[in-house]
Amino acid sequence: MIFNYISWNPDPEIINIFGFSLRYYGILFAGGLILCLYILGWIFKQENIPPQNLEQLSIYGMVGILVGARLGHCLFYEPSYYLSHPLEMIFPIAFPSGGGIQFIGYQGLASHGGALGLLIALYFYSRKTQHSMIDAIDLIAVVAALGCGFIRIGNFMNSEIIGIPTTKPWGVVFERVDRIPRHPAQLYEAISYFIIFMIMMMLYKKMRGRFGNGFFFGLVLVLCFTARFMIEFVKENQVGFEDEMTFNMGQLLSLPYIVVGIGFIIYGHRRSTNSVFRDGVPVSR
Repeated sequence: MIFNYISWNPDPEIINIFGFSLRYYGILFAGGLILCLYILGWIFKQENIPPQNLEQLSIYGMVGILVGARLGHCLFYEPSYYLSHPLEMIFPIAFPSGGGIQFIGYQGLASHGGALGLLIALYFYSRKTQHSMIDAIDLIAVVAALGCGFIRIGNFMNSEIIGIPTTKPWGVVFERVDRIPRHPAQLYEAISYFIIFMIMMMLYKKMRGRFGNGFFFGLVLVLCFTARFMIEFVKENQVGFEDEMTFNMGQLLSLPYIVVGIGFIIYGHRRSTNSVFRDGVPVSR
């Protein structure tokens, strides 16, 4: 009985001007990044890091996340299509069978690719600014989950990355997809990320003097990708080939990040027990 559930049918497009589409997803994606940078600016002040470093980080980080997330979706989930349509991988366009060019935006971004793209961007940022890469990723780790939460709300506005059918009273009928009540998996993930962000901020304020050396980076990897792994159980598979898999692509791609995160937690804890931090910089005891 559909009336027992939440019906959801917003138009993902806010306005379209001369073919340029302004969507909720884009606003939430950009808004999340801006808010993360604002909080990161406060963190940089606490660490006595020059403000120009934040400007450089903004540029490198945004490019790395966007490029990594886009290539990650294309190569992890739909490699056969995008390798035969490489321009659609790079540009926000499609070539309809009837001819011509259609602006569609970047429909398809993978968080796993975005995380990898950010790490690559941080390597170049570190070389440019001489800011230790491991220190930079520790600071970004404090705010990373916040941005991820905004992105998942954007997915909810798009009625995409939907959950499996449910009889729970909080089930959502995504009318643009079908008339079946489903788990609002996007909101489960967004709430998880917001909770993780609050945990990371609390730990930063209370334990920054005790931990560094990649500890915060490792912790956020473990928390975020463990949450992602678990929530995937109530998500619909994104592509057909996942139906034959015990664990879907999102879960398989999460496992390496969890393992790497555990490694950084161990490494950061061991290094930090032999160091103290002065102005955010580790100093040997």
